[in-house]
Amino acid sequence: MDFSWPAELVALGHEAEAVGRAAAAGRPVHEDSWVVGLDPEFSLELGRRGWLGMTWPRSEGGHGRSALERFVVTEALIATGAPLGRTWIGDRQIGPTLLAYGSDEQRRRLLPDLVAGRVSWSLGLSEPDAGSDLASVRTAARRVGGRWVIDGRKVWTSGAAQAEWCYLVARTDPDAPAHAGLSDFALDLSLPGIEIRPIRDMTGDHHFCEITFDGVELADDALIGQVNGSWRQVMRQLEHERAGIDRLVSNRSLFELARARADGTSPLVRQELARLWSGYRVGRLLVLQGIVGTTRPGFSAATKAFCTELEQQVAEFAGRVLGPEALLAGRLSRALCYAPAYTIQGGTSEILRTIIGERALGLPR
Repeated sequence: MDFSWPAELVALGHEAEAVGRAAAAGRPVHEDSWVVGLDPEFSLELGRRGWLGMTWPRSEGGHGRSALERFVVTEALIATGAPLGRTWIGDRQIGPTLLAYGSDEQRRRLLPDLVAGRVSWSLGLSEPDAGSDLASVRTAARRVGGRWVIDGRKVWTSGAAQAEWCYLVARTDPDAPAHAGLSDFALDLSLPGIEIRPIRDMTGDHHFCEITFDGVELADDALIGQVNGSWRQVMRQLEHERAGIDRLVSNRSLFELARARADGTSPLVRQELARLWSGYRVGRLLVLQGIVGTTRPGFSAATKAFCTELEQQVAEFAGRVLGPEALLAGRLSRALCYAPAYTIQGGTSEILRTIIGERALGLPR
């Protein structure tokens, strides 16, 4: 069986790699660029190249291209450290969610700016007291005079300080079972009553944010999908979030740096390089299986757990190879400090293993 790409995909990948390297040139950090790389000009360039909304229907303003075309483009851009932070969430999951659940008016109003790279979206999911338990969301959305009024707080909201929109999950029925009383909203972050506070982490990054909502009023057309229908909608959205190539190659450039400077005469080092390289091959196949639709529901949890644990191992390997540099402020120390986040953000490995057992394997609770 021939696993090689057709010539047109190879050419597209080379083009995206060249664009990614040019965009990353001069940036002190190439790792995790889909989270921390916030570059409005590059976002517009992605729009001009037709690399946003690649797989969305042409009738909805997308480009009608294949999932494999999007894969080779995004793999190359992330692996080279291109700054995708302003567009990634919108392209990865907001657009597909609007296509699946948004109204005709919402799609006409919101999708064009996403495809053009003019706006950025953040995810209002996690809360201070909820952790990984989305069903424990307390942020409330109340119907008052034909409008929705939002009160509450979200945390770990990546990119909110630079975003124009927030995909908000709020409790609309406090008397319903925990997972059944939630609804989704498209929330304009310029509205009155919103306070956004960046959170600086141990690496010095401040892409994480806390958002407070105090009597924020939304029009009725801000509701996405069905009232109290968030659980099904968000579970589908998380399939996009967990199983993408971003969960495998966030720090691929760090691996390449370490590989170039590793002691190739050491059999132990060669063995470690072979193990990590094999991990990349396995992780890539897992991602591709999800893209072509050959995995069972819930399997994205396995893909995310495997890939992000490999990312942590890559950072640890780089630390061992580059040695004393890990003690100096810079790219390596930043990568080592950031590494624990890989298996926390987007769902902890512990939660994901529970999902694998219960949903993918059907094991008893």
